[in-house]
Amino acid sequence: MVAFHYVLDGHVQVRLGNGPVHTAGPSSLILVSRNDPHFLGTDVSLPPMDGRKFIRKAEEHELASVDHGSGSEVKNHFVCGFLATAVRQHPLLVALPPVLVADVRGQPSAEWAETSFRYAAREHANRRPGSQDILGRLSELLFIEAVREHIERLPADATGWLAALRDPSLARAMSGLHMRPAHPWTAEELAKEACLSRSAFAERFTSTVGLPPMSYLTRWRMLLAGQRLRESSDTIAQIAAGIGYESESTFSRAFTREMGVAPGAWRKSGGG
Repeated sequence: MVAFHYVLDGHVQVRLGNGPVHTAGPSSLILVSRNDPHFLGTDVSLPPMDGRKFIRKAEEHELASVDHGSGSEVKNHFVCGFLATAVRQHPLLVALPPVLVADVRGQPSAEWAETSFRYAAREHANRRPGSQDILGRLSELLFIEAVREHIERLPADATGWLAALRDPSLARAMSGLHMRPAHPWTAEELAKEACLSRSAFAERFTSTVGLPPMSYLTRWRMLLAGQRLRESSDTIAQIAAGIGYESESTFSRAFTREMGVAPGAWRKSGGG
């Protein structure tokens, strides 16, 4: 789960534990990639206060609000929320820094994002139906913008999952195996997706991602299997078939090797 704060007006700071302070101004999106506990305020060097007591609870299916502070100080307005993924340890979230501040000013989406957030906030204040859905979709789009900006700022020699997405050849192969995990992929077929020779693809994929292509495919399949074990009532055989394993026993061995526990035990423990 990712915590996010979109700054409409003013300037805010965010800090994880004793880590560095990150400052965000108007039209900035703050992502706390692993939803770690964090400090947020105009000055995080001040003694912290428990924000929960300032939250005005809303009715079911409505957004809560916070109104704190008084006097002639400049007001800060920001929208907070969460973005969730069904897959725990999703490689995207693992690859992102713990805190990411993306200033979208100057980006093609900046004016649209600010106007849309203000519109949605006003709609919510007027209790019009659908305002929460609008804010949810806007949050998803801004998350994409923040990740894209981060990828574009990566050093030319960067490695890792995000660096692979910046490589058109590797991105094509990764898109294929992510969209069709049950397909009987081979190294040759993935290389064809990437429009590279098998040897060139294997070398580039491994040096960038840190895993050989087929090892990465196995890891992705097991993450998906873990999600289904946790959230569905499908049998282990059905889950195995859904990610490309004809044999339940072969799947169980692969799952145990990758996740450190057998599928049945994973399900009983609630996943991890």
